[in-house]
Amino acid sequence: MFRSSMVALVTPMHLDGSVDYQSLAKLVEFHIENNTAAIVSMGTTGESATLDMDEHCEVMARTVEMVKGRIPVIAGTGANSTSEALELTRCAQQGGADACLLVTPYYNKPPQRGLYAHYKKIAESVDIPQILYNVPGRTACDLLPETVKQLSEVDNIIGLKDATGDLNRLAETQALLGDADFSLFSGDDGTGAEFMLRGGHGVISVTNNVAPKAMAEMCEAALAGDRELAESINQRLTGLHSRLFLESSPIPVKWALFEMDMIEAGIRLPLAVLDEQYHEPLRHAMRQAGALS
Repeated sequence: MFRSSMVALVTPMHLDGSVDYQSLAKLVEFHIENNTAAIVSMGTTGESATLDMDEHCEVMARTVEMVKGRIPVIAGTGANSTSEALELTRCAQQGGADACLLVTPYYNKPPQRGLYAHYKKIAESVDIPQILYNVPGRTACDLLPETVKQLSEVDNIIGLKDATGDLNRLAETQALLGDADFSLFSGDDGTGAEFMLRGGHGVISVTNNVAPKAMAEMCEAALAGDRELAESINQRLTGLHSRLFLESSPIPVKWALFEMDMIEAGIRLPLAVLDEQYHEPLRHAMRQAGALS
């Protein structure tokens, strides 16, 4: 069910910071029309850290309603409190999500045995497919391959989003997993193509927000083992892969979508609108990718 080009979707907001559901519906249709394989709602790119619990649950549920079963919806339900992550995961299940994506607990820096117990408890408490999410650059918490191997043996833990950008980590994880039925997704656009060419199953992408059709074509080529075509398409996207991180995500990607007339410029504090010095470099990358004329 989960493979290829999956979008880490932004949460559109009005200038006052309230959620813009009309623009959210517009983005959902944009992705379905451009062959995005799945939508991740309320991940890091969706500003999950600044929405309260009720908003978080409502955005997930309304995204599911808008998609109407046409592609899978993966709900971001991770938290640095196990009880909060449990509540969000139950909420996602009740809202009809197809799976959940759970970022490692951030800030409190648990040991590996704590991470194992955290994920195992949630998986055993809520009967929905769950994907581990490791992004130590943002969380100060690294889910090690040995722990991933242990967690892969829990029935409804089905995969890992690895945003380390370390392809050696991919090889290490693959070796430990062996023939296990467990999906590996890149969470790093810059190395996503190579990740799939080396046996990964897809990418959960920020770039996909801006150039979904090209990302879908690149991912399909990579999954088919067509290195030449995958690298050719990816070359047009390399500017976006880097410049969508000129400031903390989702600051640049929300500005890019505003430039494309897809959303308003709303973003929640403590994040801020993209600094003007980065506007033209990002526009250039968007033109290179075919997202702007």
